[in-house]
Amino acid sequence: MVDQPESDWLETFWSDLLSEEPLRVAAAWSLLQEAEEQQAVRNHLRKMATEDGWAEVQRRAARAALAVIAPDLDTPSD
Repeated sequence: MVDQPESDWLETFWSDLLSEEPLRVAAAWSLLQEAEEQQAVRNHLRKMATEDGWAEVQRRAARAALAVIAPDLDTPSD
């Protein structure tokens, strides 16, 4: 991967993860090497999908990402 500022990397990572495109979601997820990183991102996506304060488009994108990265988990649907 080409070196890029961390803020650019994070923006690209979250853009891909929340793209609702399974291949982009899976590619972004595969960049997370540590179990702790994966758990933190999974927890954040669950919050986005279920807690108040997120726009519907964000909630839908989080549910789509969870369906790709953790299809065995129940993903909430509104």
